[in-house]
Amino acid sequence: MTVRGTEEAREGPRVLDGGLATRLEAYGCDLDDPLWSARLLVQDPGVIRRAHRDFFEAGADVAIAAGYQASVPALTARGLTRAEAARVVASSVELARAERDAHGAGLVAAGVGPYGAFLADGSEYTGAYDLDEEGLYRWHRERWRILADSGADLMACETVPSLPEARALRRLAEETPGARTWVSLSCRDGSRISDGSPLREVVAELAPAYAEGSLLAVGVNCVAPHHVPALVRTIAEAGVDAVAYPNSGEVWDAASRRWTGTSEPAEFGAAAVEWWRAGAAFVGGCCRTGPEHIASVRTHLDQAVGSS
Repeated sequence: MTVRGTEEAREGPRVLDGGLATRLEAYGCDLDDPLWSARLLVQDPGVIRRAHRDFFEAGADVAIAAGYQASVPALTARGLTRAEAARVVASSVELARAERDAHGAGLVAAGVGPYGAFLADGSEYTGAYDLDEEGLYRWHRERWRILADSGADLMACETVPSLPEARALRRLAEETPGARTWVSLSCRDGSRISDGSPLREVVAELAPAYAEGSLLAVGVNCVAPHHVPALVRTIAEAGVDAVAYPNSGEVWDAASRRWTGTSEPAEFGAAAVEWWRAGAAFVGGCCRTGPEHIASVRTHLDQAVGSS
């Protein structure tokens, strides 16, 4: 499999990084804030570069910049001017590019979080928004233009929970044909995205933009690993390259306020081979995955590609 539109063709998938916030928390950073990791773009940008470095050294081909919750409205609410907020949003890409250049290879994807990330109320996992498609298009547009001009290699639209938001982001991708974009969805199970829309119908809405070159891929992230094979196959059956970067497999127990279950890197890496074989052109990890998971993905995929 080759990934179209990248500067050098290669066999096998591109390996994405893991959970940036997870890595920052491992350093002792306190992310209990509506801005989450984006707060560190202002207060401690060096620690974000350090996290990118760890994932590149673990074998990642792609760093997703720390823009998930960095938006002009969120930052101006903290007292920044609009110009200052725009510079902070753009700096997410600059930090990842600087670390990529120091590493010597790789791609940088601008992180485009959903509207729900700005609300900071968990609605990126439900799609229960107070905006329709047009409102979402307008809300995303300012940040989109900043990031499209930031020098990123890719635009990574992440954890998108609803069909209207997917449509809004597709429109923005179509308006900026030079920006290579993926739209990655949050899902409630192996066949539906978070707002209940069947994934098959969402992919059908996005597939024409893929065929025309506006979208590089469609995918899923921040989902349980066991749902990924079915989800990726649905995308691949539509003739579209897929992105897959699920959570570690652990589950948050709200009553005891702790993570339960297993997060074995070797198992995660072995599962990544199945996601690739199902049709994923980009493979990595999301929440609760660290450099050890990405190193395992790298090792298992290199072995699988080499023996195929």
